[in-house]
Parts: sequence; structure tokens; C-alpha cells
Amino acid sequence: MEEYLKLFVEETSWYNDIVLGATLPDKWWAPLPHFYKGWLRNYVGGTLLYLLSGLLWCLYIYYLKRNVYVPKDAIPSRKAMLLQIGVAMKAMPWYCALPTISEYMIEHGWTKCFSRISDVGLVAYLTYLIVYLVIVEFGIYWMHRELHDIKPLYKYLHATHHIYNKQNTLSPFAGLAFHPLDGILQAVPHVAALFLVPVHFRTHIALIFIEAIWTANIHDCIHAKLWPVMGAGYHTIHHTTYRHNYGHYTIWMDWMFGTLRDPVEDEAKKI
Repeated sequence: MEEYLKLFVEETSWYNDIVLGATLPDKWWAPLPHFYKGWLRNYVGGTLLYLLSGLLWCLYIYYLKRNVYVPKDAIPSRKAMLLQIGVAMKAMPWYCALPTISEYMIEHGWTKCFSRISDVGLVAYLTYLIVYLVIVEFGIYWMHRELHDIKPLYKYLHATHHIYNKQNTLSPFAGLAFHPLDGILQAVPHVAALFLVPVHFRTHIALIFIEAIWTANIHDCIHAKLWPVMGAGYHTIHHTTYRHNYGHYTIWMDWMFGTLRDPVEDEAKKI
């Protein structure tokens, strides 16, 4: 067992070398204990991913494709986007604590994570992945919904994110503009699922970082019309009504629990 757990440590050390080795002088991070290297790597990697993905996304939809995807009067101001970046960057050090702690638990054998797909086989890997994603979807839906329904949680945590409540105040940078505890709570299902179903470690890490891309996507106000994906068209309605479309990747949880509101039907009613 001890030898097997070393595989996780070797993998996270490899991630540290890739990210920190490419961005910081060795003397800044090499002497740090393994746990703190992991946090620093998550912070550097998460910050770069957030800023680069948001910048490229905004450059494409607001400038290179101006008036194609978003009408000119719906483009958020630079001031609004800088405010969102400021909120996200204040929270980023705290966001990075959760994946760092989850890696610690995985490295110490507290979860059901496995290191190699060959340990369980491809069929089992895919089955576990589907179950993991269902648990995450269910958990994020209810966590998000309770952040609205429980008034103190909304007032002191989630309201920070919902000041962006119109199309011309939403942007890809709003994706991580949360109160730190709010952002952590909505990511907790990713970690809780590790104790419930076997998950491939590298896949888990990849899904955590895909979150940054996904949250940028669902705040760009562009309805992709890709059923059953909970895209930006649905999420924009969430920001304007506050009572619909709490889901994360898909519309299924909202459909099951009666909170779904379709953007196409909404548009048809306005005509």
C-alpha cells in the first residue's frame, strides 16, 4: 500500500516540476515542503489558466467577433471586467486550498482514488467516471441551490457573485468572481465524490482545472444550443431570475427538480 501511495506523490511532484519549474526560479519553491509546493503550483497554474482563458475568450467574442456573438450594447465595460478579476484574484489563494487538501488526502490513502487506469480496466474506469460526474452534478446543483435558498448564505456569500445580473455585466472573468468560501463550497462535491466512488487521480486533477474553462464559458452569455449542456444561455437566465438553472454541466438536475428554464422558450415568449 505504501509503495502504491508513492505513485500519487510522484505524480504531484511531476506536476510541481512542470508548473513551478516553468514559471518560478527553483530557489523560490524547491526548498518548500511537498504540501506547500502543491498549493503554490495550484495557485500559479490556476491564476494563469483563469487570466489567459478569460483574456483570450474576451478578445475573441468582444473584439475579433464584435457584434457576431454579443451585441455591442451587451459587451461589459473594462471596469466591470477588472472588478471581476479583482474579486477572483482575492479569492484565488483560498480556492487553491481545496485541491491541495484533496491531494494530501489522496496521497495518504484516505480516498478511493486509483493511480493507473490499468488498475481497474477501461470499462470500470469509464463506469466510475460517469458515477463520479453524476455525484458532482447532483452535489453542485444542491449546493448552489441552497446558497440561494438559505438567506444568510446568499446575503453573506453568494450575493458577491450575483452583482453581475445583466448581460452587459457578465463576462468570462465573472466565472471565478465569488466570495472565497462560496467558491470552495461549490467545488466541495468534486472532493466529496472521491470518498464515494473510485476515481482516476489524473482525471480528477484534469476535471478540477477544466472547471476554470467551464465557468468562463457559462458566463459569456452565448447560448450554444447543445442539449443537454447547461451552457451560457441557461446560466444567463440564472443570473437574471435567481431561481432557475442551478445546474453545472447539464440541465438534468434542474429538469428533475423543477427549476429548469429554457432560453429558447424565453426568447419565443418575448416575440
